[in-house]
Amino acid sequence: MTAQPLWIVIAAYNEATVIAGVIASVRGAGYRVVVVDDGSRDDTANVAESAGAVVMRHPINLGQGAALQTGIEYALAEGAETIVTFDADGQHRISDVAVMTAALAQHKADFALGSRFLGDTLNQPLSRRLTLKAATLFTRLTVGINITDTHNGLRAMTRRGAQSIKLRQNRMAHASEILHQVAQSGLKYIEVPVTIEYSAYSLAKGQKLSDALTILLDLFARRLHR
Repeated sequence: MTAQPLWIVIAAYNEATVIAGVIASVRGAGYRVVVVDDGSRDDTANVAESAGAVVMRHPINLGQGAALQTGIEYALAEGAETIVTFDADGQHRISDVAVMTAALAQHKADFALGSRFLGDTLNQPLSRRLTLKAATLFTRLTVGINITDTHNGLRAMTRRGAQSIKLRQNRMAHASEILHQVAQSGLKYIEVPVTIEYSAYSLAKGQKLSDALTILLDLFARRLHR
């Protein structure tokens, strides 16, 4: 098997209207991409496959954490030396991938975590900014990791870093779980400024403050009862 040094992993659920454009940007930059269709009720899987992605399918919706774990395991099996997680809704800029992977090498880190608060946001409502700030504060207090943006889906990791990630929280709590595992791994992590561009589509799919806090409280409670 010939190793593919960098793979983009995209978890997708009912993203048929936007996924082709996201994949086109990834493929246009020369990256291999695996899309994990997480039990979508629309044509996400077929659209992604037609756009040139490798597609893996969950027969039922397990949540973004489970989909990312499936994609990470696939990329590792394909020989990936670097893995980047990338959102399916068009919020991320493909140009930031090169910035993050360069930062991994420059800082000899195993994780590069994207931060919109060190970088830039376009069309972000104040309510969304406050939601993310509150979720970041709560995650920092409960997880014990000192970063500025705890719910950013743009992350780059080395093969060694990816092998330390074993997501068990199968729904949106995976964002905090990843950070907990990064902290527990003892491997070096850095934050990298990135740009997040909000659209009416991505905002409609986003979380409310109550949703984010419920997820974090559930994650915290599970840890206490281990």
